[in-house]
Amino acid sequence: MAPAPQVSRSTGIALELLVHGVGGTTPQEMLGDPRTVRVTGDFTAAMYRRPEDVDAEEHPERYRDKPVAEAYCWSNLTSGNGSRALWLLLLPFMVVNLAHWMRPAARGRTHAVRFYGVLVRVLALSLTVLLTAAACEVALDLVAWQCAGVSACSDRRSWLGFLSAEQGGWWSQPGRRLALAAALPTALVTLLWYLSNRTWSAYESQRPFPGTDSRGDARGGPDEVPDTDGDARSARDSPPGGVGDGGDTPEPKLPDRGDTADAAPAARAALGRPGFWYGRRLVARLRAAHTAAGLLTVAVFVQRAAADYDLAHSGPGPVLLGRLLTVALASCALLVVAVVCSRGRSERRLDHRLDGAVINFLPSAALVLLAVSLLHAAWSRPGWTSSGVLVAGADTFRALTVGQGVLVVALAAVAVSLHRHAPDARTALYGLGGPAIAMLACALGGVMTGGLAQRVADWLDGPGTPGMGAGSAIGGPPVLLSWQASVLPVLLLVLLVPVGVLLVRTARLARRFEPAVAAEYAPEYRGRTPERGRTRQIARVRATARLTDEAAWIIGLVSGATLLLGAAALAGSWSTGQVPGRAMDGTGPFLESAAEAAQSTGSWMVGFGFILFVASGRRAYRDASARRTIGILWDVGTYWPRAAHPFAPPCYAERAVPDLASRMSAWTARTGGRLVISGHSQGSVLAASAVWQLPAVTRRRVALLTYGSPAERLYGRWFPAYFGPAALRGLHGSVHCWRNLWRATDPIGGPVRIDEGAGRPEVDRGPLKDPLVHGRTAELPLPEPILGHSDYQADPVFARERAALLAELGPVLPRQGDGAGHPSTEGAQGQGSSGRSSG
Repeated sequence: MAPAPQVSRSTGIALELLVHGVGGTTPQEMLGDPRTVRVTGDFTAAMYRRPEDVDAEEHPERYRDKPVAEAYCWSNLTSGNGSRALWLLLLPFMVVNLAHWMRPAARGRTHAVRFYGVLVRVLALSLTVLLTAAACEVALDLVAWQCAGVSACSDRRSWLGFLSAEQGGWWSQPGRRLALAAALPTALVTLLWYLSNRTWSAYESQRPFPGTDSRGDARGGPDEVPDTDGDARSARDSPPGGVGDGGDTPEPKLPDRGDTADAAPAARAALGRPGFWYGRRLVARLRAAHTAAGLLTVAVFVQRAAADYDLAHSGPGPVLLGRLLTVALASCALLVVAVVCSRGRSERRLDHRLDGAVINFLPSAALVLLAVSLLHAAWSRPGWTSSGVLVAGADTFRALTVGQGVLVVALAAVAVSLHRHAPDARTALYGLGGPAIAMLACALGGVMTGGLAQRVADWLDGPGTPGMGAGSAIGGPPVLLSWQASVLPVLLLVLLVPVGVLLVRTARLARRFEPAVAAEYAPEYRGRTPERGRTRQIARVRATARLTDEAAWIIGLVSGATLLLGAAALAGSWSTGQVPGRAMDGTGPFLESAAEAAQSTGSWMVGFGFILFVASGRRAYRDASARRTIGILWDVGTYWPRAAHPFAPPCYAERAVPDLASRMSAWTARTGGRLVISGHSQGSVLAASAVWQLPAVTRRRVALLTYGSPAERLYGRWFPAYFGPAALRGLHGSVHCWRNLWRATDPIGGPVRIDEGAGRPEVDRGPLKDPLVHGRTAELPLPEPILGHSDYQADPVFARERAALLAELGPVLPRQGDGAGHPSTEGAQGQGSSGRSSG
């Protein structure tokens, strides 16, 4: 229940709401005081003040010369317990979820935009099937079917004794071994369902601040009409030919600078829609569909083996039962795909409803079919023996590889069409960012799958090499997985050329920067030549910071090479039916040795890389310095809601954005004071997202101060539909004022590039001087550090720009001696830094 509205009383007090970045800054560091008090929130995310500022609203006379500093600490949403590093195992799910949000900006292309969303959701579904198939490959094929069926393997594994075919026990029949081994992938799917449901409750269940709609009007806009369920729904929510898909619809026209609260309301940008940060209905539908898909995958692995045996050795009764079960599994799978395709996100309104029939029926039906499949396979078949590999495994991985390739190509075609309709030179890869990232998600899933299967097969086979024949006790995983692992060394060799080119370009750019750096600091030396070593260091840092802008074509190259090498691996496995080391027999010593080296090296590289990856992720969660280095990429991924994959790591912004919007709305309504929301790095993205969510009247009373912000440099280029030029111009036009500070030495933050024309205040302030001095001076006798992405508050420009924002928002309380009606702004112009929000 929302608190009772209070009468706004203008106290003249100013609040600076600090939002840190990815570094996990503590409230003590943000406020510059070892003593802090939590004023609202919980231990996961909360607002803090200094003890002397807790009752600031009751004593506005204390704050004529400075704003009240309040820190929003959200670090526990993305860090803390080292076990959260296990979320890194879900990296392919997070990456494909990013592809959903990377579509090019478009207007009037409703069907193309929705088709883009459908393709991404189906691609995400294939990754769930791939992960489950990998677990089935290990547990059902390698362990229960191959190793337990061969004495040379099972004799070396005492824990497999009761499953061994040689002992002739009750579990020795292949169907019963498969039924028992199915417990592992079934448990994995259940765990994913549980984590998705649990993290939704912990992270993403915060509803938007009550009392506002998509236009910031408590009563609703003129085109709001009740739908059949009694909810207020925009007429634009259901365009012809489909249901409401707020996240899969083109952007509305954004308000310009001249709009006022009393003017005819215009639709907000996508991130300002009331349902954007509350995707409960879609996540619940996708969770049910993906859970059912995982259970059906396990059922197919078990049922296919039993059906193939019955077709060759049993009578018509078992064959008919197997075919009926196959039809039931196929029908349920089609229903899963239909549920995934039928509905996207509903963002224009807060969608409280749940599709109970879908959410309850799909997992239950899949679980029943799995149970029937297990009983069918466990039925006694005395003459059944296991040999070779499970046919279902090879067919599943081959179908997934072909299907993912087709989906990525189709996604690229749609993305190109959307980008050509509304081209933007700053968009990454000319609109192909989403397909490129989707391709990398599939590659990550394939490499992790192949590496896991290869390592388990090598472990089970002892001294032998699975698939190589001589000395191998088991056949090993499907040959396609060996081919996929083998392309990894080839891919790394291909990347050596562009990486080398990039290093050479960076070195040349650093040399070109040296004269400009020397000229910039020349006045400091009063005719003397600046120290060349220091100049070279500053130029090198600036050139290295430019590497962020070069990431797009590297990702595009990796994605394209992955698609081609994946197609080659598929063709090689399909045409030869053997692992690369055997397929090249007879082609000559060089090719034979190269194929064997690629196969073994790729397998070990994947296994070692997987362990290193998890270890690095665990360190990043526990170590703030490591998190500052690599955390920005993870925080970009988990910033976006789970619109394509429900098993992706949780979205912290679905908690943080409502927190910030609620605090700003409540504080300005209660006090009528001025408010500056001050965000660093990823905190600036959260701040902008929260401002978008505010009512129109409140946004006009808020100033936005961002520094080290990736809003345009990263989000604007890769997520143009949500942070593109039109969206950022609309944000600038809707707030009272906005300043963005950036440095040329910052590898993450940059300008927001808003050109408002003559007579309009510039948003960007920069590049700021970094370091502040070149060498030693009388005032600063020790060398100054090159700050790059951190400590923007250390620059005097920060205090001046914040003071200017407060002055633009309105006058402060009059001092004694100032004439009534002539409030002084001297205090606002002379304030110092009240807090630190750098991450």
